[in-house]
Amino acid sequence: MSALIAAVLSWGAIRGYFVYAPSQWLTASRIFIVCAAIVAACAIVAFIVGYARLSGSWSLTKGWFVPLRKLFEVLSLSVVYGSTVFLATFVVLNVVNTMIGIQLGGDYLMALVVGGAGIMGYFGYVQGELLTAKTVASLLPLFVLSGVGTAGLTTDDPNWWHNNFSQLGDNVTFAASMFNVTIILAGVCVIIISYFAVYELLASHKQYVEWRHRAHLPVDPREIDDTVEDVSEEADSDPDKASGEGLPRRLTHEKSARVSHFRLRTNLLMALLALSGISLAGVGIFRYTPHPFMHNLCARGMMFPMCILLLILPWLAPQLSKMVFVMSDLVLVLISVSGVMWTMGQTSLTNVEAITWILFMAWFVVFSRQVAALEADRVYAQLKYDGGENEKIASRLSPSK
Repeated sequence: MSALIAAVLSWGAIRGYFVYAPSQWLTASRIFIVCAAIVAACAIVAFIVGYARLSGSWSLTKGWFVPLRKLFEVLSLSVVYGSTVFLATFVVLNVVNTMIGIQLGGDYLMALVVGGAGIMGYFGYVQGELLTAKTVASLLPLFVLSGVGTAGLTTDDPNWWHNNFSQLGDNVTFAASMFNVTIILAGVCVIIISYFAVYELLASHKQYVEWRHRAHLPVDPREIDDTVEDVSEEADSDPDKASGEGLPRRLTHEKSARVSHFRLRTNLLMALLALSGISLAGVGIFRYTPHPFMHNLCARGMMFPMCILLLILPWLAPQLSKMVFVMSDLVLVLISVSGVMWTMGQTSLTNVEAITWILFMAWFVVFSRQVAALEADRVYAQLKYDGGENEKIASRLSPSK
């Protein structure tokens, strides 16, 4: 039904556009913008309906804050999802136009838009109902590559890559505007995804602390030592044996509950991720020509929170897998090597920027998937050992919350 409704609405929208649009809006690039916007609008509406319809957060029983926060989260996720669909659709239309040329018009283009809207209407609804942190994070690299790729394909400066990526956006052309908008939205998306990731770390910590309470174990990390652990032969021989009130030992001794200065760590983690996203958005907001100081401040300044984040991640989030820490160190090494090669004249600044952001996007996806794994383990443990009685501790990404 979602696919059918999206297809019918998109057909009416694109047909009305061809009939009533002024002549200056019937050029190829503007037609593709409108077509991509129609497909993205269908995907966004389907996503919002799928994500929000099962939620119990819309009632005012707990005050105005809960539904307002839910509304913010729905709109934020819609920005990530809709922007990705828009840019990906625009790239596809440009590629098809390059292959078949003028034949991409009229009924053929309308069929592509209707089919794309139907497909994205279906996937938008399904992904809204089954949303996870790793799904959201996986959209970000696709989103950035689609926008930057579109800008590179449509720019009138074929030699922009000899300098740096900022030159691609240092103009008032369509390609430059596409690049700057992509960078701005990418920064916003980093902040949005970071919000959900950090919230899951908080939810996991809260749940494991509660389980330690139920097992009559101390929750202040300064009080915890080997003397308070269940050292019985039964517990040592089987980590899943109960250490208190039916809870397995691996839950009550989960390191997520025993991290000292947990709030400080998570606040610093969120601040560093947010600064990286703000700096990235600033590169698109402040073009180099009219704002050289602010542009350079954002472009070069973003390296500081990124590098600090990668360097101290084992302290910020010790509950993550060691694989994430190894990858963080590897990313730092590769970025440093590429920077040294640039200073020696062996590569261009464009290559250094591309390597840096490809590696950071890859790290960000891995980080988000690790957080999603923590969420999956916690939710499974809640269902198995709590019987759903602790539903108040849930991921903010959960469509049913």
